[in-house]
Amino acid sequence: MLAQLFAVMAPVLAGAGLGFTWIRLGHPYPIEFVTRLVFNIGTPALVLASLSGADIDAGSFGLTMLATAMVLTSMAGVAFLLARLLRRDWRVLLASTMYPNTGNMGLPVVLYAFGQSGFVYGITVMVTVSLFQFTVGSMMASRSGRPWRTLARTPTVYAILIALTLLLTDTQLPLWLDNSVDLISGFTVPLMLITLGVSLASIQVKNLRSGIGFSLLRIPTAALIAWGVGHLLGLPPLAIGILILQMSMPVAVFNYLFAQKAKREPEYVASLVFCSTLLSLIYLPILLALLM
Repeated sequence: MLAQLFAVMAPVLAGAGLGFTWIRLGHPYPIEFVTRLVFNIGTPALVLASLSGADIDAGSFGLTMLATAMVLTSMAGVAFLLARLLRRDWRVLLASTMYPNTGNMGLPVVLYAFGQSGFVYGITVMVTVSLFQFTVGSMMASRSGRPWRTLARTPTVYAILIALTLLLTDTQLPLWLDNSVDLISGFTVPLMLITLGVSLASIQVKNLRSGIGFSLLRIPTAALIAWGVGHLLGLPPLAIGILILQMSMPVAVFNYLFAQKAKREPEYVASLVFCSTLLSLIYLPILLALLM
């Protein structure tokens, strides 16, 4: 079991460690360009490549999206409780409580732990979280957002619609397009991991004690809510396990970027990102041992 767990975590540590070391050595990294590349090209290609030929029906896909949305909504309520408990502005804690790192860290862990069959569910959870994060999150960051416009400008949305159409009609992509999408999607997960390491090396961390306290409260709460919602909706055991795993991921780095944009205590949010990611090196192997 230890060898299996190490095999799952090693690629994650290697990718993030590469990005972290790259920045610490003083090398430049075009994080804005890479982020745009991953979210506007890589992620849609990954969604299309993973879902178009996946062994999952549209009903299971939709049910997993619904379960993820229910967990996110529940975690929004948890954010208000944590804000009172930690004596913080709820607007500072809302995004960090709701949005785990289901992309940069979650997808690689799901892929290496559960293979391609589980990866489809991991993609579904990540897509749902991204839709919430880049509509509600962008709206809160700008304070005058237009979520529908943001949604319309998100390429992943169109990739989902195309993939759903293919699932419903039992249609395959033309071979030339399938090969092209598969090739392009290949850079997404490695770049996600490297960018995670770069982001962690670039942020200034304070309030370590508070960050650890927040993580110790958020992670088990998210796992329990995901477990309850999964069973309530009757998801398959594999989907429930991946929903629990994805919702238990550390705080997403993008929450720090949104906090910077909105000028809502970005240093504190940085500590939540850093501490939760650091703790994940301890609790993720334990969680994987229970779920695998």
